[in-house]
Amino acid sequence: MGTCAIVSFRLGLSDGVSIVAAAWERALHDLGWSTYRVAGEGRVDRRIEELAIGAAEPPRGSRLGGRLDDALADADVVLVENLLTIPLNLPASRALIPVLAGRPAVLHHHDPPWQRARFVDVTELPPDDPCWRHVTINRLTEGQFAERGLDATTIYNGFDPDPPPGDRDRTRQFLGLDPEQLLVTHPVRAIARKNVPAAVALAERLGATYWLPGDAEEGYDDTLRAVLAAARCPVLRQSLEGTDLTISDLYAATDLVAFPSLWEGFGNPPIEAALRRRPAAVGRYAVAEELRELGFRWFDPDDVDGIAAAVADRSKDGRTNRLLDLNQRLARRHFSIATMTDEVGRLFERAGWRP
Repeated sequence: MGTCAIVSFRLGLSDGVSIVAAAWERALHDLGWSTYRVAGEGRVDRRIEELAIGAAEPPRGSRLGGRLDDALADADVVLVENLLTIPLNLPASRALIPVLAGRPAVLHHHDPPWQRARFVDVTELPPDDPCWRHVTINRLTEGQFAERGLDATTIYNGFDPDPPPGDRDRTRQFLGLDPEQLLVTHPVRAIARKNVPAAVALAERLGATYWLPGDAEEGYDDTLRAVLAAARCPVLRQSLEGTDLTISDLYAATDLVAFPSLWEGFGNPPIEAALRRRPAAVGRYAVAEELRELGFRWFDPDDVDGIAAAVADRSKDGRTNRLLDLNQRLARRHFSIATMTDEVGRLFERAGWRP
């Protein structure tokens, strides 16, 4: 059996990259590969603290390179999740590049630097090597890679097409909510591009409770405190980390998923909501428009009247139920873990990598 090491800043947590990496791990197992995780934090098999975002000590190139070389020595193929894409720890990226030179590797790209204003001047990522394969998570980014002379393959994120239903009553009790209280959930990390003010404003206009389960990152702490302090609706900041509640429980408790992001490389929550039959208010960021072209019907975050009517419509034969049927059917068709596994298998087969 071949072995694939999965390396990133963090793995095994609730952030989007961790969730997608776990889906790839499942796909690789189905294809006959064994895997292990290498990251700076999270639920990992081999921890190298210097890889973490905001690592306490800047990694020293030669020392970190040696640790990476040891950690990846057992791997026949290395799957790099975003660590050679976005410069959230550039010294770690620089240390990993020579370790992987001439070795089979998949560079899985979620957010290249030119898609973030604060990183637009970083031109050394992503790197390239004849032995590597580049994978993007949307066709927009694939085209941008081509413009920069890099050949990439798009493999959309994969999801369980039949997720467990989750426990609505138990989760709402955990949150301290009345059974009929309208709950708008914003299932993200709190950073500027997630557009927390728009999600809060939507909850206010609906007379709902706003739930933000993710932590503030990228220096957004002070802004978040100010936004939430000014909110004219009840606010929940309860994380599911450290509990036995799951992402399915989160969606089961939710009446509306708010996702008014200004930019996303993909955006898992609208697809997760579709699979769990929850209405979603989704921003007009570029990749959301790419996904809308597949037929998804998500609400515009400014369409408060339409959203309120949809949330109130609980009829079995009503318009909302038909919309949820459509979104669920499309999500199962285009974003199942089986579809993603087939595409990963074809990628590895073309590269000549066999378990």
